[in-house]
Amino acid sequence: MNFALLMLILLLVTGAIWLLDHFILGKRRGKGAREPWWIEYPKSFFPIILIVFVLRSFLVEPFKIPSGSMIPTLLVGDFILVNKYTYGIRVPVINKKVLDISEPRPGDVMVFRYPENPGLDYIKRVVGVPGDRIEYRNKRVSVNGELVKVDVAEDYQYVEGTLSFVNALRFWEQLGDHRHSIIINPDAPPLQLASVRQFPLRENCDYNEQGFACTVPPGNYFMMGDNRDSSSDSRYWGFVPEQNIVGKAFLVWWNFGELKRIGNRIN
Repeated sequence: MNFALLMLILLLVTGAIWLLDHFILGKRRGKGAREPWWIEYPKSFFPIILIVFVLRSFLVEPFKIPSGSMIPTLLVGDFILVNKYTYGIRVPVINKKVLDISEPRPGDVMVFRYPENPGLDYIKRVVGVPGDRIEYRNKRVSVNGELVKVDVAEDYQYVEGTLSFVNALRFWEQLGDHRHSIIINPDAPPLQLASVRQFPLRENCDYNEQGFACTVPPGNYFMMGDNRDSSSDSRYWGFVPEQNIVGKAFLVWWNFGELKRIGNRIN
């Protein structure tokens, strides 16, 4: 079950019991009478559930990074915080926006509901916004006909899975106002054509062995992982609709394996 839906159900149940006891049952018991357990416990948990629900729904929500698709920006095991109001206020559970605040910008690290299974949350970087023409040829990104600026950094090594050691090339990439690291595996092909699905609005894209070109449709976003050759993203499963947006990632608050990452801002 969706965690937000579970929290809403608990909130409604405990709140209903609190109201029932406050206006009816409590008056019938009389002064000094002990509350039955099925009233005492829900009344005790109701304010806690209410606070957690409001915080997670409208302000900040924690997430854990399960994969290496955003290496080197985010590592497996990072616990991050996501700003839930940066892109607007949304109704919990149904995720419908009711108040605009700002729109996702190129370079933002964004959490969203996976288009193929909205029950899963994904995190990637915004590469294209509505109307952008995104091209990826020979492992270089172009936006509206202009190559995205990259600067060579040091080599980068990491372990993929449990046994596979990867030697990658690290670059600094400039997307909008964001200067961030990406890594590329020189031994991997530019695109795994066999992994490209028949996603909605695929007619906006052209694919070949050297890469692709896509025009981002209105109300959608094009997402890519910073670990370019080890990321399942918009190149393979398509665009992210606006209604799937969860929030903007902004802070690493914990990592059991690497305590020095605590407090790192996400750029």
